[in-house]
Amino acid sequence: MSETISALPTFRAIDVIRKKRDSIELTREEIEGLVNAYTRGDVPDYQVSAWLMAVVLRGMTRPETAALTDAMLRSGEVLDLSSLPQKKVDKHSTGGVGDKTSLVLAPLAAAAGIAVPMISGRGLGHTGGTLDKLEAIPGFNVNLPVTEFRRVLEACGCAMIGQTAEIAPADRKLYALRDVTGTVESPYLICASIMSKKLAEGIDALVLDVKTGSGAFMKSEKDAAFLAELMVETGERMGKQVVALITDMDQPLGKMIGNALEVIEVVEVLRGEGPGDLRELCLHLAGWMLHLGGVSKTVAEGTKLSSELISSGKALDKFRHMIELQGGDARVVDDTTRLLQARRTSQIVSPKSGVISSMQRKEDSVDPAVGIVLHKKVGERVESQEPLATVYYNSEARAEQARLLIVDSIQIADAAPAKRPLIHRVIQKSGEKH
Repeated sequence: MSETISALPTFRAIDVIRKKRDSIELTREEIEGLVNAYTRGDVPDYQVSAWLMAVVLRGMTRPETAALTDAMLRSGEVLDLSSLPQKKVDKHSTGGVGDKTSLVLAPLAAAAGIAVPMISGRGLGHTGGTLDKLEAIPGFNVNLPVTEFRRVLEACGCAMIGQTAEIAPADRKLYALRDVTGTVESPYLICASIMSKKLAEGIDALVLDVKTGSGAFMKSEKDAAFLAELMVETGERMGKQVVALITDMDQPLGKMIGNALEVIEVVEVLRGEGPGDLRELCLHLAGWMLHLGGVSKTVAEGTKLSSELISSGKALDKFRHMIELQGGDARVVDDTTRLLQARRTSQIVSPKSGVISSMQRKEDSVDPAVGIVLHKKVGERVESQEPLATVYYNSEARAEQARLLIVDSIQIADAAPAKRPLIHRVIQKSGEKH
């Protein structure tokens, strides 16, 4: 007597495209099928492009977003850091001009006894990314294999590298396709891209810094809050503690812009110095990292402890140790002239007296090869012919571009604008807290 064996249903990309086109919720299995087939090369770019555009136009439900994140996460290696006794906490920022907080936060949280396995990215055109800044330190290796990454993490509590071939390969492939198909901006795809990489680090908790304002990817606070809520809920659906801070990016963070200069400002903050806005944001983000990491009972207590770790020099020692373990010249911590230097400088002066009313626009693009030190920030008074900024450069053409950008971007008015808070709101599991 013959036995009938029923065949498993065949995955067809066209079915998934049609369902998303018609706003029908996809199952976890359908999303996994599409991601896995595309990662293997079994589905062509043109079909996935059609699906991505359908997502942009139709959106995704929260379960769909979590399923996409999980499928991308599991397309590669998920680090198992359970051998490390301390909690694993990371931080991610959506980025902006002068945002160098990651370089402060990794050693600061590590000094508090938290493990910080930070896998970062490069700049997306408007400014250098975390990896670009780290590479301004001579010899610093951001391309460590996973085994070395783990060794550095075990030795000093923090390590900072770029995305490896093993981590979320589906994200790398999908992002390249999004970049050329006009589908980068979808908050659902942004969420899945960010969270799949971060959760692959084997972390217990994540602090998100979602920027809003003229210099941010998300210009409106409403859009920033929507993305933040999406990422917090997606992380929670996957069993992680996640909190998101909506922070201001209507002007550059700190006063130094450019990879090497931003490392100098990081060292200044770790010494207890540096610009007030950068110090304040780093301490508040660190407070959340310490709280989620179980080191402090409250965020305020975590912020206070973070300040003490800077004052004692322990945070700076961690930064020095991490640089050394990743092949960099740790002497830059005590002698920043060892960083990659521009050969020339030029000052830009104010054409008139008044108050700085704004400092950047959404179309501004900062060349990471050019350094800029701002002498004035929004709300500060400036006199005619007083220096506004110093440009550091090697190429005359790039210096001229930077000069025009600064002159066009800085607006001077008779009266100070309304002061915007550095931290607009906090979004966490219990809902929104102002």
